[in-house]
Amino acid sequence: MNSDIETSASFPNMSSMKVLIIGSGGREHALAWKAAQSSLVDDVLVAPGNAGTALEPGVRNVAIAVEDIDGLLQLAIDENIQLTIVGPEVPLAAGVVDRFNERDLRCFGPNAGAAQLESSKAFAKAFMARHAIPTAAYAVVDTVADGMDKAKAIGFPLVLKADGLAAGKGVVIVEDEQQAETTLQDMLSGNAFGAAGHRVVVEEFLVGEEASFIVIAEGERAVPLASSQDHKRRDDGDLGPNTGGMGAYSPAPAVDQAMHERIMAEVIQPTLQGMAADGHRFTGFLYAGVMLTDAGPKVLEFNVRFGDPETQPILMRLQSDLVQTLLTVLDGRIDEVELEWDPRTALGIVVAAGGYPDAYAKGKVISGLDAVPTAEIKVFHAGTRMDGDQVVTSGGRVLCVTALGDSVAEAQARALDWAGRIGFDGAFYRRDIGHRAIARASND
Repeated sequence: MNSDIETSASFPNMSSMKVLIIGSGGREHALAWKAAQSSLVDDVLVAPGNAGTALEPGVRNVAIAVEDIDGLLQLAIDENIQLTIVGPEVPLAAGVVDRFNERDLRCFGPNAGAAQLESSKAFAKAFMARHAIPTAAYAVVDTVADGMDKAKAIGFPLVLKADGLAAGKGVVIVEDEQQAETTLQDMLSGNAFGAAGHRVVVEEFLVGEEASFIVIAEGERAVPLASSQDHKRRDDGDLGPNTGGMGAYSPAPAVDQAMHERIMAEVIQPTLQGMAADGHRFTGFLYAGVMLTDAGPKVLEFNVRFGDPETQPILMRLQSDLVQTLLTVLDGRIDEVELEWDPRTALGIVVAAGGYPDAYAKGKVISGLDAVPTAEIKVFHAGTRMDGDQVVTSGGRVLCVTALGDSVAEAQARALDWAGRIGFDGAFYRRDIGHRAIARASND
């Protein structure tokens, strides 16, 4: 621990709380926006934040990187922060929660041991096998030759996953032996995903509809959030390369009450019980990416934090006080939590920079942000920054235009309308977010 970090003895009254959000993406803008609505909160800090959090009422940015655990800890002490919410996976894997807990600072998220569910796909697959949690058949390899042997045994198409953290992009679906060999060479050489790809998970390709199932967890207990569905492929029709996510909507009609109960019983509960049994008691947001196959739900991946872009539509629908909820959970009173939801659908469309998920330009001036949206529209910033008094691009996923509607189709139409009013050089977005739910509704 850094001996230069000082401790402050005084903390403010709970009715004038300061909350810290760690991160700089669309998820963090949504968390800050929601935290600022709490009756308990006077001030929301975001480290390092983006242009959206810089402009959000009741929110301010602090230029501390998510990897700077010492800096974040000192900020929490200096500012008398009473709740920290961790957005991205990197600081969780680096042990930010452990460090905050050592100083008796409330920090919502799993410790480093529990964060291995996301930081190592090999760990997660072995964990699922050990605790009989349904998932795809797999093998872990560290050479191209072994990878090809395992790929041929599993059969094509199949999925290759970089073992470590790869910002949501370390997953490649391969159709044949030639593509598998080329991808394995790229991953294992370190060229494609750096250290994250030094080991690769070779995995069976599952067929079905994918859903994002996120819960607030405390030990072996959990409160489910509204269901959602992400769209990972870059292009309309679920074509093109995998991305960090091009849009999402909530709720997901594919997760009906019966499926909801199966996922809780077959995935969430055994995961929390298994983590506790293995000495990694889990507190935080637990995200299960689930494929709804003919044989039932199977886990594609775990995340140990809120999804992005699922956070944006989910929090658009959440009517409960997020800060009060998380404080109640940290107090060990999760059984008292009852969440209220807007019955409407929320749908978010990611506006991305040309070239994403590969190389893209930065510093493009964004126009159309000055219009005042209605209560049914919120434009969340992700890859943006302030350049003087202008908002410019600074990432691949730039904005998430999120809308509420009485149906998926209405929410989609509103989000598309507003996405079309915002522009920058090279901007693009999918026009079919929510297409499965819209097709399902038209067939009912």
